[in-house]
Amino acid sequence: MDKKEALKIVKNDGEELKNLPAHFKKDKEIVLEAVKKDGLAIGYAEESLKKDREIVLTAVKQWGLVLDFIDNRFKKDREIILEAVKTWHGALKLADESLKKDREIVLEAVKHGGIALHDADKIFKKDKEIVLEAVKQDGYVLAIIDESLQNDKEIVLEAVKQGLTDGKSRDILEFLHLNHSLRNDPDILAIVNKKK
Repeated sequence: MDKKEALKIVKNDGEELKNLPAHFKKDKEIVLEAVKKDGLAIGYAEESLKKDREIVLTAVKQWGLVLDFIDNRFKKDREIILEAVKTWHGALKLADESLKKDREIVLEAVKHGGIALHDADKIFKKDKEIVLEAVKQDGYVLAIIDESLQNDKEIVLEAVKQGLTDGKSRDILEFLHLNHSLRNDPDILAIVNKKK
């Protein structure tokens, strides 16, 4: 098999990198094509290429889970983490602590999975915009936000609306320690009592 054939194979299915001879796993062009198709193909690349920023950035754009397979120094790289959280909210957990304080990164992470708020710096649990985005993805996030926002009607409404999609609106309300006025708020009750 020559390089041209190897490139054709990985362009069709990046995961096929694992089945190629070892010398192709050291070839940057082949590995780059493989990760363009399947970010996780980086796991089959030769170790030095897992440290190549261009390859890593391309891979995390496909799937942020790639952070498990790359050199730890990239967990401090703002651009790489920002791209990673756009495809996998769990990437925030793997990011360097300094990036868990980066508002743009946290906002992107919670847009893709509200529970990412759990891994963000605690200051964001008081940030209404970020909390709103988080509860739109996962109503149960209300349990981990700052108390000052747990009784914010707009936030609770969004959490309950999100719960409606999976039939959990009533559970979300019961799960929370809401003040009495919100538990009986007609707008919230209308959503909770709405049929799927």
